Amino acid sequence: MGVPMARRLVDAGHQVTVWRRGTGVTAAEAAEGAELVVTMLRDPAAVREVLAAALPGLAPGATVVEMSTIGPEAVRELRALLPASAGLVDAPVLGSVGPAAEGTLTVLAGGLDGLDAPVAAKVRELLAVFGAVREAGPLGAGAALKVAVMSAIVPAQVLVAETFAYGTAHGVAREALADVLAGTPLGALAERLRVPAAETRYALGLAAKDLGLAAWPEATLATAARRRLQEAEAAGLGGRDLTAIATHLAAPSAPRAVPLNPPTVPATNGMYSHAVRAGDTLYVSGQAALDERHQVVGEGDMTVQAEHVFRNLERILADQGATFEDVTFIRTYLTDMDMRMEYGAVRRKYITGTPPASTTVEVPRLFMPGLLLEVDVIVALP
Repeated sequence: MGVPMARRLVDAGHQVTVWRRGTGVTAAEAAEGAELVVTMLRDPAAVREVLAAALPGLAPGATVVEMSTIGPEAVRELRALLPASAGLVDAPVLGSVGPAAEGTLTVLAGGLDGLDAPVAAKVRELLAVFGAVREAGPLGAGAALKVAVMSAIVPAQVLVAETFAYGTAHGVAREALADVLAGTPLGALAERLRVPAAETRYALGLAAKDLGLAAWPEATLATAARRRLQEAEAAGLGGRDLTAIATHLAAPSAPRAVPLNPPTVPATNGMYSHAVRAGDTLYVSGQAALDERHQVVGEGDMTVQAEHVFRNLERILADQGATFEDVTFIRTYLTDMDMRMEYGAVRRKYITGTPPASTTVEVPRLFMPGLLLEVDVIVALP
């Protein structure tokens, strides 16, 4: 979504600096001097990480326009993270890659009423580049409205996919069932799932993440639909269009063990997977402080390496709808036990609740010179 949106800003005459992972430009450098900083990222953890990294470059009085789907709680966390002088607007969008390129998205904006009038006018002008702007109310209202909409739209598509699977199992042709559903309120969704899209417009993995934001205790349908999507994601369909759920539910049972390599962490060397999901258990491989080029990050600095490792773990957990609260076991290998205090200080920042089962051992060396630690975890998926 971010790429076509950035292009629309350029075409509208805005001076745009783009940041994405692996480009060599830091988030702080990208934000430096900007009046408006727009974020379009995968999940709450990614937004928090990137904005925290951008803070040194944030100009006094700059306004952050947060357009990811992260929910109202995460928006409140961002408000606490940003300096008081910075403005914040939550403006998630409805629509996929095509509407993003065409400027026909629906923008759900919260917090515009909390800005000074001249700043609010600039933000409205920027948001109008992306499509029709609906002002939802105070800060967090746009994020809440987006999650509410998705908690209806996504489970409805899963319901139709299950309906197709039921029909197929009982000898009803998909075409016949889709034709009958066309005359009902579910007709548009049935048509969308009649032939799952080859092009990814709204990734199934993102839909699972969005329903995770909507999984409040009373949301039984959203929670059940999310479980279906997580099963499909574990079967390797996370990057496919959401409509692939219909294919998944009509297929034979998925493999019991599914390798996972989320795009939010540096790729492996091809000899292992970052994690393997087996049922509702996630086994995460040992994470070390390596960047996209497989170079050691923070050589000789335990704090820097531990931060890198736990950020990787956080992204892997988030990819499966989990947090550190879901970790059941954590194992740490240190090359120098005298550095355990620095490691422990970082670990306590991420594991804040009841601690999981744990093992920490000292080893003479790890698989690459300069690495000080490696951490693996076992997770009970929600």
